[in-house]
Amino acid sequence: MSTRDLELATNLQMVQKRMAAACKLANREPSSVTLIAVTKTYPVSDVQTLQKLGVLNFGENRDDEGAQKSQLVTAHWHFQGQVQSKKLRSIASWAKTIHSIDSLEHLEKLSRTLQDSGKVVEVFLQLSLDGDPSRGGAEINEVLALAAATTVMREIKLAGLMCVPPAQWEHERAFSEIAQKAAVFAREFPESAAISAGMSGDFETAIKYGATHIRVGSQILGSRTYPQ
Repeated sequence: MSTRDLELATNLQMVQKRMAAACKLANREPSSVTLIAVTKTYPVSDVQTLQKLGVLNFGENRDDEGAQKSQLVTAHWHFQGQVQSKKLRSIASWAKTIHSIDSLEHLEKLSRTLQDSGKVVEVFLQLSLDGDPSRGGAEINEVLALAAATTVMREIKLAGLMCVPPAQWEHERAFSEIAQKAAVFAREFPESAAISAGMSGDFETAIKYGATHIRVGSQILGSRTYPQ
């Protein structure tokens, strides 16, 4: 095993232990949380190593990286970056799950694209807690309207909500509010109650408040020391 392989194995094991501990504290089964290894800016060799270590889900923020890596590694690929309309067709060609849909325009374009391809894609609708347009997302009432629109889009499988808390918010406050809004959403759409929330710096708090999908990059792959 190379030095890099050992580093990845050690980091992954530590994250898995922390996940298990967080689940135990929350009285949840570890199997109720899906770990997505975020491999943006890292080489495909890291993806291959992590897959050998048992990782099944990988996330990318850029379409070009996801398209390239997914050709080389067969896995469940997630797109979690901000969606650009011109990139949707390409994203839909490789991503099984898209975490960041926040507009009717993108939903409708994705639906048309999938009709052409015959593919079904799982979608999380991105929730905004503070209404800041620079980070994407929509407020809860708009998200509920978007969810209602998906009911006639057979090509889209609605998973639930995704949220990236504002950086300045305290973790407990942020994930408590996400949980409250997710509960409202789940009452309206009980078959789409998944919550994609939590990253390297806050995934344990996210698990405490019900996250079903966590997106972990640096805690597994190391800090990025060059431009992203």
